[in-house]
Amino acid sequence: MKTVVICGATATGKTDLAVEIAKMQGGEVISADCMLVYRGLDIGTAKPTEEEKGRVVHHMIDVVSPFENYSVGDYEKAALPILEKLVNEGKVPVICGGTGFYIQSLLFKRGNGNVASDADIRKKYELIEKEQGREFLHSMLEKVDPESAEKLHFNDVKRVVRALEIYELTGRKKSEQDDGFSPRRDYAAFAFDFPREVLYERIERRVDKMLEDGLVEEVENLYRSGVDEKCQSMQGIGYKEVLDYLKNRVSYSTMSDIIKQNTRNYAKRQITFFKKLPGLVWLDPFADRKEIISQIMRKCEI
Repeated sequence: MKTVVICGATATGKTDLAVEIAKMQGGEVISADCMLVYRGLDIGTAKPTEEEKGRVVHHMIDVVSPFENYSVGDYEKAALPILEKLVNEGKVPVICGGTGFYIQSLLFKRGNGNVASDADIRKKYELIEKEQGREFLHSMLEKVDPESAEKLHFNDVKRVVRALEIYELTGRKKSEQDDGFSPRRDYAAFAFDFPREVLYERIERRVDKMLEDGLVEEVENLYRSGVDEKCQSMQGIGYKEVLDYLKNRVSYSTMSDIIKQNTRNYAKRQITFFKKLPGLVWLDPFADRKEIISQIMRKCEI
């Protein structure tokens, strides 16, 4: 039995497909979305409703406060035991989401190089992160080791620090170390391959619906409760743009256009990321649904 992965760009129907597969196999869904972990962020994250979950157990949704920072390491620490428990119980785990680094953390073990650590160097970079932020620290890594920086999200501070530490200690990039990803388990991964223009139309409709459903009011309520631009959760697409509108930095129509553009750009990055996932099967979104399900079942041996 393989772990099923339903991934790909935003607005491609991942949730519906994951629920369908989980229902048929008595499995459970593990969300792999860096925004769905936050409580109170519902409309702008397209968080599935109870009806959309279809009575299938979903994990890793609404697990942290919007005031908290949450890294890939935090996700791995919480989600990996859930995945292992499902496997041990003979249940089919269905990993569903568009955050590539989250999915990667569940499917692969990551090495840190055969280089000893140095507490002083590590503390130096940890202080830089504290004083100047995670994105600044990540930009430091981009300058000396762009290959590693491309693989690591700026929220994965522990591994960004480790990559900088390796470079400072050895003068060699972490990406040059022979410590690549090794699979934790057998998996079968799938993503819908929408034509780009169709995907963009779906994104625009989704953003329009979010705004109609009350995204502005959701952000306003979060901001009033103290969730501001300093919070990692408020940096998500849809939230930061609405906050700019609420602060009178942009007009409503400009806000809407920027959300759509940023979402399109994010979708392109997601597609680029998942194209590198070994063994990913691209599904025809216009094919007969029964044939799509049958294709997944055959590939997953379930």
